[in-house]
Amino acid sequence: MTETVLLVGGGGREHAIARAVDDSSDAELYACASNRNPGIASLAEGFEELSETDADAIVDYAADVDATLAAIGPESALNAGVADALDAAGVYAFGPQEAEARIETDKAFQREFMAEHDVPGCPDFATFEDPEEAADYIREYDGDLAIKPRGLTGGKGVRVIGDQITEEEGIEYVLDSDYEEFVLEERLVGEEFTIQAFVADGQYRVSPAVQDHKRAYEGDEGPNTGGMGSYSDATFELPFMTEADYTESVEVIDAVVEAMPDYKGILYGQFMLTDEGPKVVEFNARFGDPEAMNTLPVLDTDFVSILQAARDGEELPELTFSNQATVCKYAVPDGYPTDPEAGAKVKIDEESVARAAARATVETSGGEPRDVDGDALLFYASVDAREDGIYTTTSRSFAVVGLADTITGAEAIAEEALEKAGEEGLRVRHDIGKADLLQQRIDHMNELRGE
Repeated sequence: MTETVLLVGGGGREHAIARAVDDSSDAELYACASNRNPGIASLAEGFEELSETDADAIVDYAADVDATLAAIGPESALNAGVADALDAAGVYAFGPQEAEARIETDKAFQREFMAEHDVPGCPDFATFEDPEEAADYIREYDGDLAIKPRGLTGGKGVRVIGDQITEEEGIEYVLDSDYEEFVLEERLVGEEFTIQAFVADGQYRVSPAVQDHKRAYEGDEGPNTGGMGSYSDATFELPFMTEADYTESVEVIDAVVEAMPDYKGILYGQFMLTDEGPKVVEFNARFGDPEAMNTLPVLDTDFVSILQAARDGEELPELTFSNQATVCKYAVPDGYPTDPEAGAKVKIDEESVARAAARATVETSGGEPRDVDGDALLFYASVDAREDGIYTTTSRSFAVVGLADTITGAEAIAEEALEKAGEEGLRVRHDIGKADLLQQRIDHMNELRGE
């Protein structure tokens, strides 16, 4: 049976999902998003421009194309009840309904859920509906705090005292920002990483760990962004982790799935590896962006078969991944994220990106160049495809992903791909995946652990 899959969303994450659907056997892809992503449009049988939060319009489009499955990318759609509406219309949506999506969309619910169900890895926290009370808590707390607005902030709302801001700046933030409700948590110190799990019918299947880079500028400087890039290793663990660290993190996911049996879709656990083991920074109710672009290209299991099994109440297939490392680097508009410049025309040479892997080299231990065996992929993100070309929006423009046997090799391919893609007028964090930054991560964990 040929499945007709409706994809909701138009960013880099959704382009990665579109590629995964396109690689599946016996599947047709249709897509809808508020921006026309040229990468998705080139793979889809049809593309409708509409708001990702307009559940009625999405259901109507699903009916028009006779969709049999849906994959929901952005959290805004989940928060708007798009999965609920599609499920009610008889189109199985691989994404949690609004009630379960609260594990991401409501940070107070998230922590209270963890505490109620004894989910391991929960930091010390307190919730506030009054900014003045939150400010008093900051003044009185013995230690540094992470300040999180209760709802969705696009990955840019968190402020960390002792890292990004001072205590006084934290008090000013809760009193003067547009947010009124906050969750205040103990500051976690360590190395962040993400594990994304496919979940349905009380089952789950996990994927390799990924480390995202939120800070806007090289050296982990500047404001937080939606993510400037990320990397994964050829194993399920990252270089600064042990197998035990990964296993302990999966136990957290196991506890969430057990406590939330109706959850379906992707459960994204963002962890901080501390000297006491993994702690939960947050959960997301969908693929990460950029982490989807690390995970899906190395997924060997047929993507649509996972959705079919979830819909049909069958056992989820065991997931297999190619033993490759990945490095993803985003090109973003000048001024991103605080004052991004939209409307700039960008020229992207897709054909040269595809050939980039053949030109990438790394240095051997003797300092001689060595060719890298791997692949390069381009993912369009928040760009606007018009008749006369592709233009930037106020969000991230496109990403390149290098795949190779090692992180160093994948990084070399990503850099070669960026050069060929064309990044004029855009900004990139070139340090993501480089050997010296990886070593800093390893040294940091060794120091925390007293090794």
